[in-house]
Amino acid sequence: MSFDGQLPPKMRLLRAAAELLAKSAGAAVSTRQITQLAGVTAPTLYHHFGDKEGLFDAVVAAGFEEYVAGERDFAPSGQPLEDIRRMWDNHVQFGLKQPELYLVMFGNIRPESRPAIVADAEGLLEEMLNKAAAAGQLNVQPREAARSILAANVGVTLMLIAEPAAERNLELSTMTRDAMIFAVSRDQGRDATEDSGKSSVVVAAIALNAALQASHSDQLTSSELKLFLEWLHRISTSSTG
Repeated sequence: MSFDGQLPPKMRLLRAAAELLAKSAGAAVSTRQITQLAGVTAPTLYHHFGDKEGLFDAVVAAGFEEYVAGERDFAPSGQPLEDIRRMWDNHVQFGLKQPELYLVMFGNIRPESRPAIVADAEGLLEEMLNKAAAAGQLNVQPREAARSILAANVGVTLMLIAEPAAERNLELSTMTRDAMIFAVSRDQGRDATEDSGKSSVVVAAIALNAALQASHSDQLTSSELKLFLEWLHRISTSSTG
């Protein structure tokens, strides 16, 4: 079986490689398998991508470009945590619409090997979470929040992909999303009444830290700013125990 011959050879190669990688379960995928599925010859692959590894890199790069477009394809609402909810939903929908591509991007994780694409995806979340921190809406550092939220987002998406389409319960995604955002937000801190004073200080420190790093303030010398940010970081990462 090969892809629609109306598609350009380069696109057929990308789709064939993505499908074979997703279904490989970690096994090697040969150039012959790719070219047969794409309905092209090996020289066509070499012409467009140099070699098989170049094709695989292009598969991931194309997928990430599409993913980024989906994550940023909305006007900011002015409410960072609400935008994080929308980013979560976009992520899930991307995975469900293109499961083979998603599995290549996020499903082929090896022990003690952190793919660059995961770090890049966390960076997108961290951008928005920095805004939430500056607005005093987080009780943990943006980077920590981004890692936690993305881990849950990927886990839910992979779980939904594995289920038959007719049996997918998207409410699971909604519940997990809201639980994760609650866990890192100031609202969670407000529930700990016995530590409310300390929680407020931590939230304020996180907010000021994010604001200063974003503004590149020239009101302090570089050494003063570095020391001030170090103090804020210590406060904002202090234990609530």
